[in-house]
Amino acid sequence: MANFFLYARKSTDEPDRQILSIEAQIAELKEFAAKEQLNIVQTFIESQTAKEPGRPIFNDMLSQIEKGKAEGILAWHPDRLARNSVDGGRIIFLLDTGKIQSLKFPTFWFESTPQGKFMLSIAFGQSKYYIDNLSENVKRGLRQKVRRGEYPGVAPTGYLNNRLTKKMVPDPERFRLVQKIFKLYSTGNYSLKEVRNMITETGLRSRTGKILCVSNIQAILVNPFYYGAFKFNGEAYEGNHKPAISKKLFDKCQEVMKNKAHHTNRGVKFYAFRGLFKCGECNCSITTETQKGHNYYRCTKKKIPCSQKYVREENLNEQISSILQKVSLPDSWTKIMIAELNKEKDKTERADFSFVQNLKSQIKEYKDKLDKLLDLRLSGTISTEEYAAKKQK
Repeated sequence: MANFFLYARKSTDEPDRQILSIEAQIAELKEFAAKEQLNIVQTFIESQTAKEPGRPIFNDMLSQIEKGKAEGILAWHPDRLARNSVDGGRIIFLLDTGKIQSLKFPTFWFESTPQGKFMLSIAFGQSKYYIDNLSENVKRGLRQKVRRGEYPGVAPTGYLNNRLTKKMVPDPERFRLVQKIFKLYSTGNYSLKEVRNMITETGLRSRTGKILCVSNIQAILVNPFYYGAFKFNGEAYEGNHKPAISKKLFDKCQEVMKNKAHHTNRGVKFYAFRGLFKCGECNCSITTETQKGHNYYRCTKKKIPCSQKYVREENLNEQISSILQKVSLPDSWTKIMIAELNKEKDKTERADFSFVQNLKSQIKEYKDKLDKLLDLRLSGTISTEEYAAKKQK
């Protein structure tokens, strides 16, 4: 009896409900193996999509095939093995090199001949086409959905996905509380953390019952969905859902958030040489502090004992200036370097002017072509489809 690996796969996001479960696949394949007198030496089970290469269990199985642990693979259908061209190509290559001597499927006839490999390639190609076509259909459906003003995703906090109408409706328990988040924050009297604490006391929780964190509150405050719009693939759309707040209130919250961020940054003291140096004695970081109106730099002394003391910023300035003077260029070079820079500037300006003129010429040429194309369409010489195709070119 020939030794075979049994491979069963069903992705957790498998769109085809008719594909057997992993348990059912294994039961059917074992019954098929007994009927065909195939010796199953190991069973490989995977719950991962095959539309992209990189399945770890599938790769492990092929690795063991290459080591001669089995002569063939038993699976429910070729699409269980591959739905992408890379994995399908690997299977065909292992058949060509004799590493795989046989493939068995209860639902697909295969023999290792040129005709059989050709039919297997078609089966792999059909599986890939199915995935690609499904993906395109999903994308087309999403585009149509957003054109209707429907957000294609999970409803944000304060809304629910209505399974019957396929629309997003206000959550009777959270909608009012989300409105309160915006009203509280728009006053400018509360930080994000304070708003989170206040709204938590009113009972607002996530769908899983967890307390919202500060980042959740911030995400709510910057989400345009709450005033009736949404973003999809980087583009803004007007939604057909019920807004929780007005655009005016949303803009007020953005202004408050911007001002709070500005004030926070303004409170950070500036030190000219912060983060630029290490201690010359122990290589520890240098920390900064201000005492009696003067900025000081000192070693953190975190690694080993260090004898270095505080250095005032003014003294550090003098030390740095002294070092830079040693590597500074002489004044006699100034005129020469400025002249060279001016030459380079003139050269760049001439090149830029030439580029702009060429660009204007090309724009005029394309505009003339578009005008002629439009005249042909208006006169009925070409169809709408031809006009669109030529305009795209």
